[in-house]
Amino acid sequence: MSLTADQDTSHDDLPRASFTSFEESTAEDWAKIIPQISVTQSLVADRVIGLMRALETDHGGFPVSRLEHSLQTATRAERDNRDDEYILCALIHDVGDTLAPFNHPAIAAAIVKPFVSEANHFMVKNHGEFQGYYFWDYIGMDGNAREQFRDSPHFDYTEEFCRLYDQTAFDATYKSNPLEHYEPLIRQLLKADG
Repeated sequence: MSLTADQDTSHDDLPRASFTSFEESTAEDWAKIIPQISVTQSLVADRVIGLMRALETDHGGFPVSRLEHSLQTATRAERDNRDDEYILCALIHDVGDTLAPFNHPAIAAAIVKPFVSEANHFMVKNHGEFQGYYFWDYIGMDGNAREQFRDSPHFDYTEEFCRLYDQTAFDATYKSNPLEHYEPLIRQLLKADG
């Protein structure tokens, strides 16, 4: 179950620092702040699920909603026996689409970075340029922008992700798994203790 804004009050009863600028902060202030990082991290899965649900209301002109695109990407990866970490990345790779359309890969990459391999982080962070191979020429951009990463050890890995899962996930007739199917995976992989 995801938290609503009025339920997300986990910090209200916890102690607060008393400074008005970092310059005047003390070790005692930071002793109150640092333990609360795990409290904030414990809310991340619910917040990501909420962001994923928000994708359902936006299709951006595509044949399917942004949520359905994400679910298809993850479902295709799962049905291809990819591991949980890869499936999570496939699921939330576009979670930032409605927040920052021109820089959405950076949002998902920042979320997954502490929890995934270097290859999966690279894939999420750079999937935009790799996905551009399929359509950027149609919109006046460089369809070969991914070539800037040609020397990366993760080039082929990311190219494969876009080719097999991301660019194919716009099929209105495809039967993808529902978001609820992936909620345990989100909660498991984005938990506070990593």
